[in-house]
Amino acid sequence: MSHPPETPLEFIGMVQPRRQSEIHPAQGWGIDPGYLRASAQAHDTGGFDRILIGWFSNGPDGLQIATHAAAHTERVSLLVAHRPGFQAPTTAARAFATLDQLSAGRAAIHVITGGDDAEQHRDGDWLDKDARYARTDEYVGILKRIWTESAPVDHEGPHYRIVGASTELRTRQRPRIPIYFGGASDAAIDVAGRHADVYALWGETHAQVREIIARVRASAARYGREPRFSLSFRPILAATESDAWAPRTSWPPSSGCAAKARSARPAPIRPMPARSACSPPPPSATVRKAASTLPLRPPPAPVATPLRWSARPSRSPKPSSNTTPSV
Repeated sequence: MSHPPETPLEFIGMVQPRRQSEIHPAQGWGIDPGYLRASAQAHDTGGFDRILIGWFSNGPDGLQIATHAAAHTERVSLLVAHRPGFQAPTTAARAFATLDQLSAGRAAIHVITGGDDAEQHRDGDWLDKDARYARTDEYVGILKRIWTESAPVDHEGPHYRIVGASTELRTRQRPRIPIYFGGASDAAIDVAGRHADVYALWGETHAQVREIIARVRASAARYGREPRFSLSFRPILAATESDAWAPRTSWPPSSGCAAKARSARPAPIRPMPARSACSPPPPSATVRKAASTLPLRPPPAPVATPLRWSARPSRSPKPSSNTTPSV
């Protein structure tokens, strides 16, 4: 996707290890390699800048998912969600550096401290929220040192004690890979100000977005930093405006093509077949490109697709020369 110089944006989609979304419950095995591959390739050819790979306590490993996606794409970057506390920061630093090298400089980390106690408990983490953010602060600080310092790293803190951590494995991007960060509590905003290159927030009201951006900027200013911002939306695409707004449960089968279009379950991602008499009309010009990035076989039900935008500096087409923020 190309953007005018005065509006430096990046578009971020999301890939799942199997077909699932807010309106499509997950089914089948935990990983569908074919679906994952097709989804990643759709973002790649559709011009997305990055694809987010989420972290779930019942889901597959995000770094391995990202490696699979990287092997089947050419240009789209990989934004891997990662929760501090379940892996040593030294091994995490090497894992992300490995991904960045194997993907020719396309890796980024999205630090998710975790605000849901039940999710944390599933993996054996019993720290309270403020303690988790204190651990995240220490954890991300260690990551940055290992990615950027030339000498072995020593560290002693409340959560980690490290002597002589190797810095031999470097990231392809210099000085390091970008760090995305989320969380709106006071503890989260403080950590974001210290470490986030890009702060991620949801598509709330204008007033709420202005308020949280102001808080993050004020926090970052204390550390002499100026982060960028990512705003996450869930566009819903359908054949008509009314269909897009209609609740899913209000679509009973009627007759003919309408019944077929509204009652059939959407098929897994696969090449789009030729249109038949029952195929819906093409989407309008305003949504055609977004819809074409995920070539679902008709009939199309409304599909909620995560989409982020964030300000970014212009970059070279070569992934290895991405411009990354300073440490």
